[in-house]
Amino acid sequence: MSRNTTQFDRDAIATIRGLAMDAPAAANSGHQGTAMALAPLAHVLFSRVMRYDPTDPAWSDRDRLILSAGHASILLYAMLHLTGQGLSLDDLKAFRQLGSATPGHPEFGHTIGVETTTGPLGQGLATAVGFALAERSLRATYGADLVNHTTWVIAGDGCLEEGISHEAASLAGHQQLSNLVVIYDDNRITIDGLTNLANSTDEAARFAAYGWNVVHAGEIGEDLDALEDILNEAREEAMRPTLIVLRTHVGFPSPDWTDSPKAHGLAFGAEHIARTKEIIGLPINEAFTVLPGVIDGYVEATARGREAAAQWQKIAATSGAALVEQLARPMGSGNRVMPTVEVGASIATRNALKTALNDWAAAAPGLVAGSADLTENTGVALSGATALSPTTPNGRQIYFGIREHAMGAVMNGMALHGGFLPIGGTFFVFSDYLRPAIRIAALTGARVIYSFTHDSIGVGEDGPTHQPIEHLASLRAMPGLSVIRPADAVETAGALDLAMNGDGPTALCLSRQNLPVLSGTRADGVRLGGYVLNDEVASPAVVLVGTGSEVSLCVEAAQHLAGDGIAARVVSMPDLGAFLNKSRAEREAVLPRGVPVVSIEAGATFGWAAIADVAIGIDRFGLSAPAPEVFTALGITTQHVVATVHAVLNERGAQ
Repeated sequence: MSRNTTQFDRDAIATIRGLAMDAPAAANSGHQGTAMALAPLAHVLFSRVMRYDPTDPAWSDRDRLILSAGHASILLYAMLHLTGQGLSLDDLKAFRQLGSATPGHPEFGHTIGVETTTGPLGQGLATAVGFALAERSLRATYGADLVNHTTWVIAGDGCLEEGISHEAASLAGHQQLSNLVVIYDDNRITIDGLTNLANSTDEAARFAAYGWNVVHAGEIGEDLDALEDILNEAREEAMRPTLIVLRTHVGFPSPDWTDSPKAHGLAFGAEHIARTKEIIGLPINEAFTVLPGVIDGYVEATARGREAAAQWQKIAATSGAALVEQLARPMGSGNRVMPTVEVGASIATRNALKTALNDWAAAAPGLVAGSADLTENTGVALSGATALSPTTPNGRQIYFGIREHAMGAVMNGMALHGGFLPIGGTFFVFSDYLRPAIRIAALTGARVIYSFTHDSIGVGEDGPTHQPIEHLASLRAMPGLSVIRPADAVETAGALDLAMNGDGPTALCLSRQNLPVLSGTRADGVRLGGYVLNDEVASPAVVLVGTGSEVSLCVEAAQHLAGDGIAARVVSMPDLGAFLNKSRAEREAVLPRGVPVVSIEAGATFGWAAIADVAIGIDRFGLSAPAPEVFTALGITTQHVVATVHAVLNERGAQ
């Protein structure tokens, strides 16, 4: 401990360490070692450094703390309890239990005070870059009196080893995010053993090369004054994000497991806990002890945060109406007037998105758009928008570089911070690169929009590596993600409107090639999931269902079948998941019971058995050739649809 250490400091740190041991022990599951080692750091952050109001955990100008090393969740939970932010001691006792407010890893929206869901290592660090970008942009727009907070991150060796940290740290350095401070818990331990089993990277040199301010804190993990000084200095850094390399000792001060890889997991038995508690001055036969005076000490320590929040409220009441409005409704004034598009016009849905997006931009102050090096290609270029940069920090056009995974996480951070609705673009096949971040968006309900273009074998000559096959089925399987593949420019406008006003993340799957604007498509039809295009066919013999570019094939096939005396209903299914969530009566109004259904989609057929008797699709990888030739070779043609219908009806007639 340091020269200014008080009895409150000593008792608080002992209490945190005790809770860090007792909760995993009670659950017989969890990670106590990292939380024990970082107890002094957490105490200094919450009692001396961070600006926050425990009585208003959602105060918009609070400092954010993101525990990227999410396995150490008990550390965050202990601090949220001790500082009075909504967690009770009973919540800690229910650690990792069914229905508790203290799940194994921090989950946004589940536990008050958790800024983002962290679990997959590196996601928290990368998401924090989005938080920092959001804060800087709002500060540039509304001034430091209303927006002036720091994003703090606790990250471990695993976070830095994961590839996403490289993308995100590089972007943060390029953007000179001086409001971002990452504390690297350099305990040199992973589950398998010492980090030198698999890693010899000089992490400090790596971050310095990215343009970060790197601080070698060394062995100050128990020196509260030194920790306070170094954290405050990092906050004052004006030009660069900061990485503080803090050498710690997992499991400290256990006489049995300090610096042991076993302390990363559930190593502490009752006897080990008792010996450690004796060292730190806790009752050895009592669990979940909160020493007298600790709660009151945090109440006193957080008075400055409460005062800052009260002062902020006064300023916001007189000059912050626009900020408050943007935080509450980043998409602005609601539904757009749907553009009129001439039937028969030929427009790629990626280009239709660009038109609709720019129609939204003027009225949506929180709309920001960017891409992983494919801005024009993916329809996310905002006309006249300034590029977001250190010199134009409130620019609305974000150039993520070739960093899809970081792009997804940064979008999550901007959305979860508040005030922004990001849309990010890349080729659909590269959604694989940001899938973990998409999953976090779905888990958190972050309102983000993905423009996934070049959505099929229509990519043509680029071949199998660039032609998505399994991607639609894969993303449709993800709970909480809306996956929309519009048939034409009309449905594209409706899809964007739905995404802008909806809840949670939305993936727009858009064509590279031009598609005809069809008679009967409706912007509001996207909300239905699937709907009938040709209502004049009252008693169909067959129903043809398509998505995206294949809806026009269904229309053409229906015309051919009409010449054969077969009445075919055409259904556009822009959102299969939404349609499947409709009531049976609603589904049967579109797909009449007893009428055979043939679906066609230029992707894997997995999932179509839910509504289709026969699914035409592609259950192999694509081909490199001009797009029309690829469609023909793989059977995504009007002729194949017609032949399939005849086969289905002939088979039914034979029965």
